[in-house]
Amino acid sequence: MPSHVGVDVGGTFTDVVLLTDDGSLVTAKVPSTDDQSVGVMAGIEKACAEADLDPAALDVFSHAMTVSVNALLESNGAKTALVTTEGFRDVLEIRRQNRPSLYDLDAELPDPLVPRRRRFEVDERATADGVERAVDADEIRDLAGDIEAAGAESVAVSLLHAYAHPENEQAVADVLREELDVPISVSHEVLAEFREYERTSTTVVDAYVTPAIDAYVGRLEERASDAGVPTPRIMQSNGGIASAETVRKHAVTTALSGPAAGVVGAGATVEAAESLRGLVTFDMGGTSSDVSLVRDGEVERTTDAEINGHPIRVPMVDVHTVGAGGGSVAWVDAGGALRVGPESAGANPGPASYGRGGEKPTVTDANVVLGYIGGDTALGGELSLDVDAARDALSALADDADLPDALAAARGVYRVANANMTRAIRTITVERGHDPRQFALAAFGGAGPMHAAALADELGVETVVVPRACGVLSAYGLLAADEKHDSVRTVRTSLADVDPDHVESAYDDLRADVLADVSAPDAASIDRVADLRYVGQSFELSVPVGDEFDAEAVAERFTAAHEEAYGYTLSDPVELVNLRLTATVERDPLSVDYEGAGDPVRGTREAFFGLDGGGEFSETTVYDREALGVGATFDGPAILEQDESTAVVPPGWSGEVEADGTVVLTKGGEGL
Repeated sequence: MPSHVGVDVGGTFTDVVLLTDDGSLVTAKVPSTDDQSVGVMAGIEKACAEADLDPAALDVFSHAMTVSVNALLESNGAKTALVTTEGFRDVLEIRRQNRPSLYDLDAELPDPLVPRRRRFEVDERATADGVERAVDADEIRDLAGDIEAAGAESVAVSLLHAYAHPENEQAVADVLREELDVPISVSHEVLAEFREYERTSTTVVDAYVTPAIDAYVGRLEERASDAGVPTPRIMQSNGGIASAETVRKHAVTTALSGPAAGVVGAGATVEAAESLRGLVTFDMGGTSSDVSLVRDGEVERTTDAEINGHPIRVPMVDVHTVGAGGGSVAWVDAGGALRVGPESAGANPGPASYGRGGEKPTVTDANVVLGYIGGDTALGGELSLDVDAARDALSALADDADLPDALAAARGVYRVANANMTRAIRTITVERGHDPRQFALAAFGGAGPMHAAALADELGVETVVVPRACGVLSAYGLLAADEKHDSVRTVRTSLADVDPDHVESAYDDLRADVLADVSAPDAASIDRVADLRYVGQSFELSVPVGDEFDAEAVAERFTAAHEEAYGYTLSDPVELVNLRLTATVERDPLSVDYEGAGDPVRGTREAFFGLDGGGEFSETTVYDREALGVGATFDGPAILEQDESTAVVPPGWSGEVEADGTVVLTKGGEGL
């Protein structure tokens, strides 16, 4: 078995998981650095030192990063220019007429990534039926001079109806690539899909983050080469790995690299029982919580995502985020209600219990006062806690909220944080036609396993799974992720009148497109999908297409999908909108050894249960998670501690350790 390292960069820590050739699993955390490549290599060196392995002996290096999303969230990407059809210069400004806050008269939309002075128009015109007016190459050469004078560091080209007829757009791109020494992102290469605003926005995002991704991946490749480490393979937003060369050409595909790896890791670690439909993944970190679905063995994906108000329509793992993490600050609003987040105490000074001068009460401080985190617990294996500081912070909050004491405030903070996360889970389940009771809850992140059983109680979920590497699961997911590439093309026609030969020809083009990026084309499996809707609808549903396009079978799948999603069907005609194709090269399943050794009982401490009323402190067994052997069982109340995370098992729940070290908690079970 090859040795494989996965490295995931977060805002505060860089997580590393190393799987050695004998099946041993080593985890490590190091502080993230301004130049992320420095922290990445430091993490690899730390994990390799613990495993007594020379970094040059590594066979595979997989990586997830935050370079793209940071550029979008912090608005510090490249100085980008936009070239578009005459009359459509302001499409980024006009947007859609959606109102995210319907009754908020002061709502503000984010500024476009390209200011108006760097948006340039071209005298050309194409319709959905063909090119009506070709571009003038001399005009584009003059335009290149204007773009250079504007100081653009990258260029996005998005012409009207280029998804259907890209000839003009290709001509513009060819000239600009001859005249300018900056990256050129072209909409029919980035997203050959209709809807002008979304296509333009996605292309602009690609251009905006490309210089940063290109520079970062280049630095990382150089540092890896100097250390004898293999060239990194990069996690994409779609939950699949791609080569460094590929993501440097398609930078927009890395926007949700880290969260996607976590969902893949949960799916790879946990096998849901036959009676369950899959997993609700719950990743609670320091600042936010991410929830997603693994349904019928497949990670749920979407093509309808936004980051910081900018639509991105490339396939992504469908992650819903709320501002509730361990470092989320608790406060009292003008109406006297207790609130949690979205402000975070961060890592420095961090929660009051960190003892670094922080005074604001946080979710972590509430967990300390409730006894879920002990005063002798070393977070990350290094950071000791100040229980008195946590209690003082929550006492001040209790005064503001007119609550009797710090314990009452801690109970309130824990419940409010859980309510925020429960709503997020209902958003991706109930609101999309899925019953959460048919899923298991997979909890990970530093704080996720502390809240998972309480969330499961609220949702009626009876199984919680806590992966062995739950504190660094995004890094673990990198070891399990398959290679994956996507392509799309808009083909709008009535399903009743569709020409199967035309559809097959389009799929052939998509197949050639994705296989050009695949590392082993002969080993790739191909999945074909169609986006459909009833005529007159604004949004589509995706359904699988077999090896041959059968309009009747596709219509039946669409009807079933519509009923599941919305609870009804129509007799209206069905319209084919987009064709999608995914090429996947599967990795061998992970084989991880786990034994657990030593005395698993660390002792006991008082922890509070029964938060909804009538609760009390109970003497609670504290276990060393890594010492629990395969097959070990236990009853709640219990607390499982490990360096990167803590799991809370309330009364009425029991747990069992699986062969790979995953802990499965069951509601109402009896431990032996």
